Formats: sequence, structure tokens, C-alpha cells
Amino acid sequence: MVESLTRRAFSNYIVLMKAKIVKIGNSQGIRIPKPVLEQTRLKDEVEIKVENERIVIAPRLQPRAGWSEAFREMRNRHDDQLLDAPLPSLTRWDEEWEW
Repeated sequence: MVESLTRRAFSNYIVLMKAKIVKIGNSQGIRIPKPVLEQTRLKDEVEIKVENERIVIAPRLQPRAGWSEAFREMRNRHDDQLLDAPLPSLTRWDEEWEW
């Protein structure tokens, strides 16, 4: 419970920090302070995008994350039936051939 209160306390206020843009090889970057990383729970990889002239850094989403749970829910609701029409039965021409 203490941990959840601590997280909640951190998320209830905004701390403004300054950072300098530094040269990193042929690119430029910023060093993200440890408290910011801890608050955002960012790990090794992130997604970066630009919105309204601002850089938005977010945790990298895993492809197909949550699909297993979604399919399980579909099965529980009987919403997992095939949508394709049934295949037509064999014709006389198909019966003449051996596959």
C-alpha cells in the first residue's frame, strides 16, 4: 500500500526540470534524470513522436500486446466464429481428379 501511495503522490504534481541538449555521436540528445525515469517507469526502449511541436516519449508497446486476453474474451462471449462463407461442395469436375 505504501508503494501505491508513493506512486500516487508523485503523479499528483508536476516537477519542471531543465536539461541541456548534448552531442551524442552524430546525433543530439538529452540526459533524462533518474527521478523522471522512475516516475514514468521507462525502460530500455521507448517510442518517440512529435505532437504540436513537442517531443512525446512513451514506453515502447509490444506488438500484439493483449491479444491473448482479447481472444480469450471473444471465446467466452462465443464471438470467435469464422466470418468466411463455407466452402462450396465438390463439383463433378473436382471428383474426377485425385489430389
